[in-house]
Amino acid sequence: MATALHNLSDYDSSTIPDASNMCFGIVVAEWNPEITGALLDGAVSTLEKHGALPENIHVKTVPGSFELIYGAHQMTLKGMYDAIIILGSVIRGETPHFDYICQGVTSGIARLNTTSEIPIIYGLLTTENLEQAKDRSGGKLGNKGDECAIDAIKMAKF
Repeated sequence: MATALHNLSDYDSSTIPDASNMCFGIVVAEWNPEITGALLDGAVSTLEKHGALPENIHVKTVPGSFELIYGAHQMTLKGMYDAIIILGSVIRGETPHFDYICQGVTSGIARLNTTSEIPIIYGLLTTENLEQAKDRSGGKLGNKGDECAIDAIKMAKF
């Protein structure tokens, strides 16, 4: 569904399983820290809101969005997580770099989802400009981090 038609932070909390016995890994890109930090805050607070204990939410950082693939893969190897969330932000620039990064991360995370024993939740914002990224990281369209946390809980229960 188009984000303009759906606030990323809106959901029916009665449909969310209890996360108190779940452990989550979060890999967050350091690039565009204003955006990724807000995504991380949203994800962590939503996980905790639904019962996840702070000590069961493990956050690792990677330099940029392309490295999210490696970070998520390393977390899958630990065998201790019920779900992993990747969080990043790629904002279109003047070169095709945007397309390569977005396609590479999408393909890499999709591959991990088909080969891993645990779900990896895709939280990569791919926006045309900074305003769109802000709108989706706690602004007028909600926070993709919230949505990713809900997806992680639901998929962990799956």
